Amino acid sequence: MPHRYATTSGRSIGWMGLKRGHRARPLEWLTEHFIFAVSLSTIAVILLIFVFVGREALPVLFGQTDSALIQNVIPATDIDKLKPEELRRYLGLTRTQFREMDRETQIAMMELRAEAQQDIPAEFKKDPDARVNTTEWRYLLRPHQWTGYDHPSYIWQPVGMIHKYNLMPLIVGSLKVTLIGLLFAVPVSLGAAIYVSQLASPRIRELVKPGVELLAGIPSVVMGVFALLFLATFLQSIFGYQYRLNAFVAGIALGLTAVPLIFSIAEDALTSVPRSYTQAALALGASQWQAAWQVVLPAALPGVFAAVVLGFGRCIGETMVVLIASGNASKLTWSVFDSARSITATIAAEMAEAVAGGHHYQILFLLGTLLFAVTFLTNFAGDLIIHRLKSRMEGRE
Repeated sequence: MPHRYATTSGRSIGWMGLKRGHRARPLEWLTEHFIFAVSLSTIAVILLIFVFVGREALPVLFGQTDSALIQNVIPATDIDKLKPEELRRYLGLTRTQFREMDRETQIAMMELRAEAQQDIPAEFKKDPDARVNTTEWRYLLRPHQWTGYDHPSYIWQPVGMIHKYNLMPLIVGSLKVTLIGLLFAVPVSLGAAIYVSQLASPRIRELVKPGVELLAGIPSVVMGVFALLFLATFLQSIFGYQYRLNAFVAGIALGLTAVPLIFSIAEDALTSVPRSYTQAALALGASQWQAAWQVVLPAALPGVFAAVVLGFGRCIGETMVVLIASGNASKLTWSVFDSARSITATIAAEMAEAVAGGHHYQILFLLGTLLFAVTFLTNFAGDLIIHRLKSRMEGRE
């Protein structure tokens, strides 16, 4: 027939259907390549952000910064005795800034630097800490006995005449609030996910699941204010600790922000387990709870572990909750009831006050690079563990 087209399988396709198929192919090709371009551009943007953050931290990483209060002064009359690279480092300029600067400006900067050294108070000129470059790695990670202290201490104090940039109080503070948040969020989220996916009736499931997932829409600043005004007072009245705002309060608030994420992913993983697993367990005499705990949960373990890893990233990368509810005291203590200060809160609180290009500015970018690296390595390790769990579940190991 003229309006039919015979296929090799003996079936016929309508001419109009074939024409629509030819029209759909270019559209599918464009859609496929558009999605690919969006995915590729997203990866490129993430890499560019990491390159931008890491570039600002490179001087600290390679020991090219000097935060010492008292430094050697080179007279402006000796400018011709310096090589261009030595002069650039002495003035603390980038290569682009140095190329764009004329000779008169360079001389003026050398004179200003000499005047600044002369204006240092006499008591600081006698202080041995005034000659310490606090951006060196031994001062960033190890304790140092500063003038006026009776023992070596970890101190983050980027203000004053002598800047102290020890990172350990910030690292420990971040880990404390993150672990507290996970210890609170993971049991609550997994318990809710198991109940909703395996034990609850369809009517309760339709009410509880959207309700929990709606918590993800609460802004973090609102959660921080809630922790500041209500949660801190409530927990202090129960546990009776001294400091109202501390790592414990911030960790519980972080856990509340992570619960919807962990719950949603874990519930999807548990729901995706074939119903035949549960039916087989019930047929063998197991209770519904035993089937959920001993059969369904192990089968969904890769997805559950992925939920925990993403919850860790959510907690360690949160800013406003920790900034508002942790007390922001940068001291190195292991007690969860002491005030703490996280890396993210430090960056948010101090970036606006740091001089662009200065050592404080570069240290903050170093903190951002460290946070980026920890998140990346955690996700990478989590991905490897998930693949191993999947391989073990599928019997390939």
